[in-house]
Amino acid sequence: MPVVDEVNAGQHIVDAAVAAGVRTCFTLSGAHVFPIYDAAVGGKDRVLASADPRTAERDGPLRLVDTRHEQTAVFAAEATGRLTRTPGFAAVTAGPGVTNAVSAVATASFNGTPMVVVGGRSPDSRWGQGALQELDHVPLLSPITKAAWTTHSASEVRDAADRAFALAASARSGPVFWDVPIDVIFAPSAREPRPAARPIPAPPPDDDAVAAARRQLDAARHPLVVLGSGVWQSDAVDAARELVRLRDLPVVANGMARGVLGPSDPHLVTRARSRAFAEADLVVVVGTPLDFRLGYGAFGDPAAPVIHIVQTPDEVSASPHVACSVVGDLTAALLALAPGRAVDGTWTGELRQAALAAIAADEPMLTSRSTPIHPARIYGELRSRLTPDSIVIGDGGDFVSFAGRFVEPEQPGRWLDPGPYGCLGTGPGFALAAGIVHPSSPLFLLMGDGAAGFSLADLDTLARHRVPAVVIVGNNAGWGLEKGPMRLLYGYDVVADLSPTRYDEAAIALGCGGECVTDPEQVGPAIDRAMTAGIPYVVNVMTDPDAAYPRSTLGI
Repeated sequence: MPVVDEVNAGQHIVDAAVAAGVRTCFTLSGAHVFPIYDAAVGGKDRVLASADPRTAERDGPLRLVDTRHEQTAVFAAEATGRLTRTPGFAAVTAGPGVTNAVSAVATASFNGTPMVVVGGRSPDSRWGQGALQELDHVPLLSPITKAAWTTHSASEVRDAADRAFALAASARSGPVFWDVPIDVIFAPSAREPRPAARPIPAPPPDDDAVAAARRQLDAARHPLVVLGSGVWQSDAVDAARELVRLRDLPVVANGMARGVLGPSDPHLVTRARSRAFAEADLVVVVGTPLDFRLGYGAFGDPAAPVIHIVQTPDEVSASPHVACSVVGDLTAALLALAPGRAVDGTWTGELRQAALAAIAADEPMLTSRSTPIHPARIYGELRSRLTPDSIVIGDGGDFVSFAGRFVEPEQPGRWLDPGPYGCLGTGPGFALAAGIVHPSSPLFLLMGDGAAGFSLADLDTLARHRVPAVVIVGNNAGWGLEKGPMRLLYGYDVVADLSPTRYDEAAIALGCGGECVTDPEQVGPAIDRAMTAGIPYVVNVMTDPDAAYPRSTLGI
């Protein structure tokens, strides 16, 4: 009889993760998931043979990266899933470890991010007796995941792990949660080599739906394409470019689709989106929901018909303006629509000129010499320092709205923001992931001062894990996204003021560099110093509290 290797469930989880292409496990130390750590570093002998435990954490079968808050660990896993298009992975301890992760899991759900979160759990043998951190997590996580369950047998853990990673990456991708009781995760069971379970791809689009969409696109005089994060996440970037090129279509991009067309592409008209939405006679929306960001699918008055292209039936919009839904593989759908009549180049050209005029009109703000500093001046300085491979992360409300307006990535997969769930505190976790996935790329984290308060301690995490992010805080000493609207509604504001905090000094105390900027002429030089510091560096820019972003919607 062959000798069967007996290992604990932590080893099965790590084996499944590695087989699925996972390279990093984000975590905050907790005894309920110790076996995962043991397997990730390769066991006691490998740790003792390493120069130190930190080296073992980096060089084991699965890299371990620990944070100061579970939400940051799971935000890092979420960003990893978005940047790599393979599942991000986080392991959190039972009870508060899991509940601290909930907002990050919800963010992944809204973003369609492939991610697996393993939770610790109180022992089955003591369930119902009041063990430490005893909580049934699954009912909390079920509404915001593709699936959530508990595995009660050590012999079933490998199957559960394979299922989790495959399901997270299956169309439409999203988060999966499962927990393992502590007496199960420490228990031994047979280890058998096996390949990773295969994700289920999106089905081919229906031929009749594609034909109907093609007829409408051929007949339209002023069509418009909206590209969303699904285009990047499903690896349909080249197909989207082919459709746009062959039909000479104007494009508005959002989310992770920013950069599918670079800022110099004549088809990119994002800065003329108001005019484009108002005048289009057909809007083709690809890989993004018809939510508040897109006026719930109402483009123009009367509203133009919409072709909605998504991967799975549960993404089909209920908007009354949808004339045709194409469900299935986005690459196949876009390539099927690419042949056909090109639009009159005058339409795309006029929108492009309108977009360029809007960009030119921003120049006085971007070069403003006013004091207090106009937040746009920060982006005026930043734009000349961005390279094609730079990664830009936005974490905040008002300040980051300016980023969405002024920063246009050269490539897709280089822009990260919280997405439609709008959760603040994502920034340090996102930066942690970006620094690990793209260690050679310039990394910029843009934070409002309100957002900074959510996860400031994880600047320590960036320092410990050697991620030299340039962290720019737009500090207007207030909740700008709430202050203006409350004044508009009530004529006054309350609970919207913060202190002009020296986030740079806090960063220095946490092992980073930093400085405070009050002179607009010093914004650029401060960013330069941050870029060459070689450590996380906070540029704390004191901005004008009255320079609010001119928004047209509150997302309601």
